[in-house]
Amino acid sequence: MNSKQPKLMDMARMRDIITPHLAQISKNVFFNNELAVVHGDHSVFRLLMRHKPPFSINDHRFGIVVSGEAHINFNLQERHITAGTLVYLGPGTIINPIRLSDDLQIFGIGLFSGFHMPFAYGQMPSAFNGQVRDFQLPVDDGDIGIAYHIIDTIWQVVHHDKDYNRDCVTALAAALMHHYDQLFSRHKDILISSRSREQTIFDRFIQLANQHCTEHHHIDYYAERLCLTERYLGTVVRQASGITAKEWIDRAIVTRIKVELRHTDKPVAQISDEMGFPNPSFFSKYFKRLTGITPAAFKNS
Repeated sequence: MNSKQPKLMDMARMRDIITPHLAQISKNVFFNNELAVVHGDHSVFRLLMRHKPPFSINDHRFGIVVSGEAHINFNLQERHITAGTLVYLGPGTIINPIRLSDDLQIFGIGLFSGFHMPFAYGQMPSAFNGQVRDFQLPVDDGDIGIAYHIIDTIWQVVHHDKDYNRDCVTALAAALMHHYDQLFSRHKDILISSRSREQTIFDRFIQLANQHCTEHHHIDYYAERLCLTERYLGTVVRQASGITAKEWIDRAIVTRIKVELRHTDKPVAQISDEMGFPNPSFFSKYFKRLTGITPAAFKNS
């Protein structure tokens, strides 16, 4: 197991890595601040592998392996992925690529934090509500075909016009997520039973943090909900992810704040109050410390 601290591979980091090579890979890769689409390629993953994994992500990524194979460590578990596999990687996933075959061919999309998600907060399909961070599903040709056609249609839409139809892409993303959710439900018992106690605790903690970060900013609440001591929960979270429980709670809070700032007309003071901060000044300092930008600047960007 790689003990190195995972580095966040978010949209900004991917942009810095991919942009110098975009002219060479644009035939099979689309990338902007909202989403990325890979259309039958794996060169982008080889570019990322040059930058010293393991990585962590803070967004949702969906893929189909149509040929070749990959040996990858997801969330401390080694996986051998072959053709005919659907892959989902959610917020908090730690990725350590080990080997990619030369004939590996992947179709997939990444929905970054700037993407307008098709589901309201708390109403995500069950596969994406935090109960698991990742899954890989071997499925039949029919299920692969449905996923492929949805991703291919997204590819066509984003290339049809520079100012592409975002409502159309959002609806297609919803269709893809429903498809993955249905397949996840079919395999759910097998997937969840294969996880260790520590992984189960970590997954449950992430789910609770995403659901309750607005009201509860400290680890004591989550430890009590899980019937654990704060020290034990903190140890499990740190060992499972290389990141402290407080950092995960902060990430959940910041993600929720960004959604409120970007997709509502609420003033900063109202969001501060609803998010349980003592005053707007403390709220602004907290957000700037974690993001490098003030809430007002983020809202206006």
